[in-house]
Amino acid sequence: MSHVFSDETHRNLLSRIPQCTGREVADWLRTVDEGPALSRFEEKVSWLRAEHQLAYGHAKAIVHEYDLRRAARRRG
Repeated sequence: MSHVFSDETHRNLLSRIPQCTGREVADWLRTVDEGPALSRFEEKVSWLRAEHQLAYGHAKAIVHEYDLRRAARRRG
């Protein structure tokens, strides 16, 4: 799993995503889950940017959150 931002920066980016994109974080996480089967972090970020015109920081925050939640599900 790739660590992209400090925890505080990550939380701040996530909190701004709905306002900046018009979609909730949960919607974006579902989009990543239902998207193409890309295995590398940067591939997912690039796909979100190209397919959904997201800013680089927002795309990275979404993929990072997706990876964090997926890892938590595996542990729990």
